[in-house]
Amino acid sequence: MPGERTIRCVLVDDEPPAIDELSYLLSAFAGVEVVGAAASAGQALEVIAREEPDVAFLDIQMPGANGFEVSQALLALPRPPLLVFATAYDEHAIRAFEENAVDYILKPVARERLAKTVDRLREILARGGGRRSGSGVEDLLRGMGIGPELIRVSVEVNGRVLLLKHGEVVFFRSSDRRVMAHTASAAHPVHGSPTLDRIEERLKGLPFFRANRGELVNLAQVRDFAPWFNGKYVLTMRDAKQTEITVSKGRARSFRERLGLD
Repeated sequence: MPGERTIRCVLVDDEPPAIDELSYLLSAFAGVEVVGAAASAGQALEVIAREEPDVAFLDIQMPGANGFEVSQALLALPRPPLLVFATAYDEHAIRAFEENAVDYILKPVARERLAKTVDRLREILARGGGRRSGSGVEDLLRGMGIGPELIRVSVEVNGRVLLLKHGEVVFFRSSDRRVMAHTASAAHPVHGSPTLDRIEERLKGLPFFRANRGELVNLAQVRDFAPWFNGKYVLTMRDAKQTEITVSKGRARSFRERLGLD
């Protein structure tokens, strides 16, 4: 539209067809320009630092550092861009942090949905008159469950201590006075024998939810859920066994609130 500033975009995705498709879709909007693209975290930081775009469209799953980690690295830039995450994650998992994000789009990207994203970006840029400040990006990351530091979960494997990224843990389960951290393919005792209460407190602010007395689940690793009897819910997790976990009746309302269902 006449008088509106051009929105300069950088696209970050390790799949060239995805970049091509998003670039093609964005080209249909007046006043939107793709000024760069990157296929990895390192390339993304280099291109964004050089071009100083208004917005970066970031894929979440990439080899090496993921989109969240790229977002954290952008805090070091003097003029970090607005962020839009492109993801194939289940919609229910996204709702845990949707409220605090500039926006997200689900793959495959629909033009109608992208139009809403562009409108939102125009509104934010017009209201703020420029890019988001570093503290704003930090708020965005915190809303997604990523704090100033990437929290690690230490587990015991063959006599050694393995450090897991918190996102690798599908759920924690308290069993026989030990807490086990279950990943997509294995289960390991948490190092130091902490209680589930202590683990929950340490992971406060991250997308973990106490489903019942003995289980703490990663909401980003919930594949689907269904109502059960007596007001409970049954969650199906994204591990290889598709473990089912029951949300107790007393926690059901909090569960709905975390997913934005109330």
